[in-house]
Amino acid sequence: MVRGACYGSRVSKIAPRAKTVYACVECGHASPKWLGQCPSCRQWNTLHEEVASPEPRGGAPRGFSGAAGSSRPMPLRDVEASEESRLRTGIGELDRVLGGGVVPGGLMLLGGDPGIGKSTLLLAALDRLAAAVAPRPVLYVSGEESPRQVKMRADRLGVTAANLQIMAETDAQKVLHAAEQLAPAALAIDSIQTQYLPELQSAPGTVTQIREVAARLMAFAKTTETPTFLVGHVTKDGAIAGPRVLEHMVDTVLYFEGGGAHPYRVLRAHKNRFGSASEIGVFEMKSGGLVEVQNPSALFLAERPVDAPGSTVTAALSGSRNLLVEVQALVAPTGFGTPRRTALGLDGNRVALLAAVLEKKVGLDILGCDLFVNVAGGLTLDDPASDLACALSLASSFRDRAVDPRTLVLGEVGLAGEVRAVVQAEARLAEAARLGFTRAILPAGNARHAEVPEGMEVVGVETVSEALDRIG
Repeated sequence: MVRGACYGSRVSKIAPRAKTVYACVECGHASPKWLGQCPSCRQWNTLHEEVASPEPRGGAPRGFSGAAGSSRPMPLRDVEASEESRLRTGIGELDRVLGGGVVPGGLMLLGGDPGIGKSTLLLAALDRLAAAVAPRPVLYVSGEESPRQVKMRADRLGVTAANLQIMAETDAQKVLHAAEQLAPAALAIDSIQTQYLPELQSAPGTVTQIREVAARLMAFAKTTETPTFLVGHVTKDGAIAGPRVLEHMVDTVLYFEGGGAHPYRVLRAHKNRFGSASEIGVFEMKSGGLVEVQNPSALFLAERPVDAPGSTVTAALSGSRNLLVEVQALVAPTGFGTPRRTALGLDGNRVALLAAVLEKKVGLDILGCDLFVNVAGGLTLDDPASDLACALSLASSFRDRAVDPRTLVLGEVGLAGEVRAVVQAEARLAEAARLGFTRAILPAGNARHAEVPEGMEVVGVETVSEALDRIG
């Protein structure tokens, strides 16, 4: 009996072993063992090992103390609805993408490649926002740079707001405590992957840390009506690092596209609960920071070659903005057994479809050639109205015959070679007329009812063959 008692006392002093789980970085699913494929989202090689955290007492999710509003059920008709008063950042392109400005209590996630200008844009926006809400403070939390490093960038950008506060901290508890004491008009965290909660045993940037930190920041933003910006790192595939649930939790997801040797940056909304999810903003990177591009259409067409085969201009709809872009194509004899298909800014499958239509319905022997298609300026087009422009660019390069540089081309192309009507044709024509275009090739369905701008000739076509005959 004595032996058993001694043995029991020794066992009680042994510390319990840390429990590990394998969490999916895409959906957050936790598994007790490693699996090649996540059973929840069906993605491969997304489970990573981390130390499991103890469940919070009472079963309530960690970080939620009640969102803004009532904590008890109530009839929806009794909820007082009012128009949200937005805070403008003073950067027109950013306000456009956000849907008109920052919504109080909104949680916004900004992602992009390293060095593309996320911190630069955010610091400039906070400076102008601080000037607008003075004397209330605005808090910028940096988890990657010291205050002196942030000051160096601020001096280069001309940041002068006296009420813009800087805090270099990675402990999310200290950040939230400082935010509660300061009560800022806006809060920015750069970046979410650097923040951690001490009570969690996993390392910063893991699935558990990102999810829990984001949950507490969301609770703080909703309860205090503080607009909060989160900067997120991206993976090699271009997605924001961390669990996919992070993008579901926030109100707005913005991606910075471009970078490298290209001077232009495109800010695109992939999700927006308070505005259009298809808006874009265009910036140019200069020595003094990011500069807004007020007229992107003129910028994208500024270096367009004159009388060059394979070049066509179309008007792409992006949110509430119509952008005139150049679609370039090069058709060359193949030097291999299998012809190449390369598309930049357009869906490669769509380009192959249009090439098949030109071969089968128009009679161009184009499928045996190498096809290269590019959207000038680094934009990505998903508007079906650019189909006809792509088809005519391919035909123009194949026949080595240039398209009139003052002609706009619009239309969706079907498998039968028909040209289908597009939405907002009048707005696209108006944008083209403003930039000096005098002729437009568009679907007959649009040409019959469109209000044509003064000085512009509109040619309605029903098939791709007819468009090639009318293009000259």
